[in-house]
Amino acid sequence: MRTDAGTAGRADTDADALVVSGDRVAAVGPYEDLSAAYGDRARVRTWDGVLTPGRHEPDGAAFLEAAYHPDPREADELGTAPVTGEALTALGMTDTRWGASARRGVQRLLTTGTTSLSGPFTHPAVRTAVARSGLRDRPLPQPLAVGSPADFAVFTEDGTCLATVLGGRLVYRRR
Repeated sequence: MRTDAGTAGRADTDADALVVSGDRVAAVGPYEDLSAAYGDRARVRTWDGVLTPGRHEPDGAAFLEAAYHPDPREADELGTAPVTGEALTALGMTDTRWGASARRGVQRLLTTGTTSLSGPFTHPAVRTAVARSGLRDRPLPQPLAVGSPADFAVFTEDGTCLATVLGGRLVYRRR
C-alpha cells in the first residue's frame, strides 16, 4: 500500500495535515501527530498554504463546451483567452479540436484549485477529457474526512493555488 502524507502550513484548526492512501483520505489531524504515526512510511509534501477540499466550478460545462481554449502555438492568430460566440463558430470545430481544447480547459481549471465541476457534458470529446482528468462531476467538493476521496487543493493567503490533488494524484503544482 502506498501512503502519502500531504501537509499544508498551519491552519487555524488542529487539522492541518492529512494522509492519503491510494485515492482516499486515510487520516486527518495535526501535522505532528500524523508525522509521528506515518512519517517513516510516507512521502511528505509540505506547502506553505491552507489545505482545502478545493473549488467547485458550477459553470464547468459552459467553460469547456461553449469556448475554445487555444493552443499556445495559436496565440498569434487567436490570442490566449477562450474563444466564444461567432469566433468559435468560425473555427469549424472538429472532435479532435474539441478534445484538445477541453484538455487545455481542464488544465486551466486545475491551476485554480478546482476539484469538482458541474455538467452535464454533452460533447463526447469534452466528456472524455473530464473523465480522464479525474475531476468529478458533482455538486460540491467533499469535506476532507477519513474515507473521503483524496481531492483537495492548497491555497496561499492571497488565493493563489499552490497544488491540486485528484484521487490522491498531484495533478497541478505551481512552480
